[in-house]
Amino acid sequence: MPDKSDKHGPKLDEEIGRETRGMVSGGHPTHAEEFKETEPFSDDYPADPTAPAADEREGSPPGMSAQDVESRSALARMLTGVRYPARPNELVRHAAEDGAPDEAVDRLRTLPKREYENVADVAEELGFGREERRY
Repeated sequence: MPDKSDKHGPKLDEEIGRETRGMVSGGHPTHAEEFKETEPFSDDYPADPTAPAADEREGSPPGMSAQDVESRSALARMLTGVRYPARPNELVRHAAEDGAPDEAVDRLRTLPKREYENVADVAEELGFGREERRY
């Protein structure tokens, strides 16, 4: 059985073969323009989440410390999938059902009884700080 596809026909198969010959035999991208090449990626394992937070100046927006950023990020991961606006009992139920740590669920129980518009609203109420506008 020939190594060609019967989907296009022999003429188009040969044309496609000529167009892709450089990619198949070269082992590297054949694009002359750098912007067409694929981005390199890292095989490194993601950073250790238990490692201490970065320096306060590194990556933390004005108005928030690095610890505030880490805490708000953990809160956002814990509340992924919550439909806002949400009341505290909905937030507690969602966190408890998803297996959040007991201390985190207890902190959510201390929230005042009102509707929260988003995670930033919840984080501010819990004292994590609020990001000021960067621009």
